[in-house]
Amino acid sequence: MTTPAYPPKPAPGDRVAVISPSAGLPGILPLPYELGLERLRTEYGLEPVEYPATRRMGSTPRERADDIHAAFADPDVKAVMASIGGDDQITVLPLLDRELIRANPKPFFGYSDNTNLLAHLWNTGIVGYHGASVMGELGRPGAMDPLTAESVQAALFTSGEYELRPAERWRDVDRDWADPATFESEPETRPGTGWTWVNADRVVEGRSWGGCLEILAGLLMADREIPHDLSVHDGGVLFLETSEELPSSEEVFRVLRNMGERGLLQRFSALLMGRAKTWSFERPNSPQEGARYAAEQREAVLRAMGAYAPDTTIVLDVDLGHTDPQIVIPYGGVIRVDGPARRITVTY
Repeated sequence: MTTPAYPPKPAPGDRVAVISPSAGLPGILPLPYELGLERLRTEYGLEPVEYPATRRMGSTPRERADDIHAAFADPDVKAVMASIGGDDQITVLPLLDRELIRANPKPFFGYSDNTNLLAHLWNTGIVGYHGASVMGELGRPGAMDPLTAESVQAALFTSGEYELRPAERWRDVDRDWADPATFESEPETRPGTGWTWVNADRVVEGRSWGGCLEILAGLLMADREIPHDLSVHDGGVLFLETSEELPSSEEVFRVLRNMGERGLLQRFSALLMGRAKTWSFERPNSPQEGARYAAEQREAVLRAMGAYAPDTTIVLDVDLGHTDPQIVIPYGGVIRVDGPARRITVTY
């Protein structure tokens, strides 16, 4: 296993692959997808390139693996972006040609179910980027959130340090992507509450690993893309977040407990926990219900960390993952967590 290295970055005017390694939702929800493609062209100056399964629901794991291989192997494509997530990307992993991808390193952007591919890239020796799906972030109604847009710009085109900052306003209530009226106005937001720091008496700097907690649980169960030599994570920065499936606080605790029993939690010197998604179409929580859900999740995280890694520096409610605005997190890249200064800096 090699330490992940940063792949070359694209420049304005370059071609970027847009693939659907999980669900082909662009085929049935074209409005946010087309808007995201247009913003790739007009706001970032990139030319999106689609593949056979990009807009096709029900594509096989082999077809999606073929698209991944084609995107990485094409010398004219300088970056790869996921259209959206899904729930079965783990079935694609055994079909991937690790040597082909290793020989053609490119920045890959995605999150949620794309944690599978990000973990694969980590083990292949390539830094990936957790965030910035075409439909979710680039296809946001009204306009991209400025905090998101700035982070995506930096992650796409620059290679230096980038300081994260808490969102002044945020939201997690979604609207119907099939309804054209959704895209005629900005989504409603609420005031930000900042980040919460625990054991913030030190400075930690290390390589990042993590992603969507539910997907990591699946990788742990299938024993895929989880390094058997856990020492590779010594001193690293773990980042986690939960999805719109809204796992219960007890589920979150149990996954973290299992990571602790495996000896994984103890390896990291810092944990960045994303702001919990608290609303879904299946569970349209009121603001009060959502606040209670988020508080219970924070308590579950602190309970597990207290049992297995009590000295770890923890930052709660970071603007990563299933939240808006969303900050891109380098997967396998360097993150510095400065507790005394209350600052988080990533290297893109």
